[in-house]
Amino acid sequence: MKIATWNVNSIRIRLEQVIDWLNQNPVDVLCLQETKVIDKDFPILAFEKIGYYPYIYGQKSYNGVAIISRQPLEDVSMGFTAILPEIEPEWEEQKRVITGVIDGVRIINLYVPNGSSVGSDKYEYKLGWLKILREYLQVLLLSNPAISMCGDFNIALEDIDIHDKVKIENHIMASEPERQALRDILSLGFADAFRKFNSEKGHYSWWDYRTAAFKRNLGWRIDHHYLTSVLCDRAQSCIIDVAPRKLEQPSDHTPVIVEF
Repeated sequence: MKIATWNVNSIRIRLEQVIDWLNQNPVDVLCLQETKVIDKDFPILAFEKIGYYPYIYGQKSYNGVAIISRQPLEDVSMGFTAILPEIEPEWEEQKRVITGVIDGVRIINLYVPNGSSVGSDKYEYKLGWLKILREYLQVLLLSNPAISMCGDFNIALEDIDIHDKVKIENHIMASEPERQALRDILSLGFADAFRKFNSEKGHYSWWDYRTAAFKRNLGWRIDHHYLTSVLCDRAQSCIIDVAPRKLEQPSDHTPVIVEF
């Protein structure tokens, strides 16, 4: 099974690029983030025409996630409340979580809040959101140990995931509380699929549009595939495909693909 994650930064702007990429890279599942469109306006037919089933959870202009699958998914749910019905409504205002099962594997597609700046209200929201995510995963793990969790995490877990020109200390997406919150999640039994195959620095999935960051490879690795042990043991590869970032008007992120 091949699963890709890609923050497309607007599916309507990037639709042709995504369809072309799928035609050239017919993965079993494509997890999209930042679709930025309400459900009724999502381009469902474009994916159905090439043999995919779209499952969508969107909102206008911001956020939004989707799972595009070769096979119909089972047990699909959106948001946290399907699993955690008692949580406060504020955690569902932003459309950031979608999950479903294919061939016994539960796929969880996430768009983690950015946090804006360390110490801001949005930063505190991000840390709270990550705590809710951990509770959500604890429940899901009780019924299925085969979980593939992917998406734009907006966190570079290690210094080698960030280019050298960044002053990392207390930087958003690299602050210690953010990293610790992600470590707490991974302690439930998840491993970084990319790091199973590559321990070197210099591999990134996001480059700022400014300062010719992509041309200079001034990037961050913030788009991840995290697998439970039963899947990580089966993992055969995990690669970052930089080709879409070279296109005209690309997303600032590029696809990351795991195979197991």
